[in-house]
Amino acid sequence: MAKILIADDNNGLRDVLVESLASLGHAVTGAADGSQAKSALMADDFDLLLTDLRMPGLDGVALLEELAAAERSVATIVMTAHGSVETAVKAMHLGALDYVEKPFPLTAMEAKVEKALERLKTEQENRRLKDELQQRFGSLIGGSPPMQRVFELIGKVSQTATPVLILGESGTGKELAAREIHQRSQRKDGPFVCVNCAALAEGVLESELFGHEKGSFTGATQMKRGKFEQAEGGTLFLDELGEIPLTTQVKLLRFLQEKEVERVGGSKVLKVDVRVVAATNRNLKEMIEQGSFREDLFYRINVISIEMPTLRSRREDVPMLVSALLDRHRQNTGLIGAVDEEVFALFQIYEWPGNVRELENVLERALVLADAQPDGSRQITPTDLPPEIQGGEGDSQAQREYHEATGLMAQMERIEREMIRKALEDTDWNQTKAAKVLHLKRSSLQYKMKKYELSKPGSR
Repeated sequence: MAKILIADDNNGLRDVLVESLASLGHAVTGAADGSQAKSALMADDFDLLLTDLRMPGLDGVALLEELAAAERSVATIVMTAHGSVETAVKAMHLGALDYVEKPFPLTAMEAKVEKALERLKTEQENRRLKDELQQRFGSLIGGSPPMQRVFELIGKVSQTATPVLILGESGTGKELAAREIHQRSQRKDGPFVCVNCAALAEGVLESELFGHEKGSFTGATQMKRGKFEQAEGGTLFLDELGEIPLTTQVKLLRFLQEKEVERVGGSKVLKVDVRVVAATNRNLKEMIEQGSFREDLFYRINVISIEMPTLRSRREDVPMLVSALLDRHRQNTGLIGAVDEEVFALFQIYEWPGNVRELENVLERALVLADAQPDGSRQITPTDLPPEIQGGEGDSQAQREYHEATGLMAQMERIEREMIRKALEDTDWNQTKAAKVLHLKRSSLQYKMKKYELSKPGSR
């Protein structure tokens, strides 16, 4: 269903068009002249305007000019009398989609309306896809300024062979960022080799990274190529860099300086072409002061650093992350999930110490616990969430923090609602002017008006 405004001073034609298009399921409003049409368009959103060109006072062309000046454009079909095609063409230059000559059969107008609405639907879908593409960077998702900066950095560093250090808390997506660097580089056809340095003991890690010769230690029954050799022509990702022991750090530094490695127990120097991307959630500068991380290695590997933002610092990304993660679960498990508004409110309050990884785990758990709807989908409600997200049940400190946060949010929302209401009243409920006063996009204002149930008195 579309919202359509018909502006024509011919009462009979206007009423017929209103009735005809309303019978197709659209919400149709009539305006007796250009001035009435302008007032309606400034006060409310319409998908389509049908306007006569010749009307007393404000005619069709002048109406389009004033709407353009007010940055209040709307998709338009103009109606013109026979012989006024030149005027219709002028209207097209002002942004009208189409025109129709009077007199016309209703079927012709209905066809033009449906064609215009289909075109608008396509344009809106294209804009939506464009916005979504801007918020997705391969497997990384985020429209917030911190994530957009990460996307920009990855785009730049991927075109070089410079070592990259990715910093951030656990669960922020450091490995995903490393994979994006690889996939967007000239090495994308080479291997991406990942090593979790915290998962291997000191002796095992050195052998894993650099390989070993047969007989170099008990159990070394054959020669083994290390991860550096395996990553030839590609990228080696060293996760948990801060866990590498000092003795292994020396060999890593040599590689970064000389692009050379030696297998454990061997004397042959091997040249390897590998780009190193490393990640850590530890403070390496503090480790340098403590003597557990080499300063020269830090400066060799920290040529370019990328800080992965925490989830609590980009809360505006939570809805799109939830949508993407639920879609992934649907593909993997067949479970179709949806989230209550109250759940989103709790997600916005929670601190997410485990970041995106924790969000994914919470959603997976909630999908399993949620009750299935008649259509098979599962609606996630607050009772499906862990106690710490529900408000700290059983934990007095967490519960107190939850109630303090929710109380503060409620107070802030009351203040915001009053500011929006006053701005709307001061502008006679003109949404475009009110949005400018509040420094909001008009779409954001409309979202908040709906959220706070604000509408012009007498409009309901």
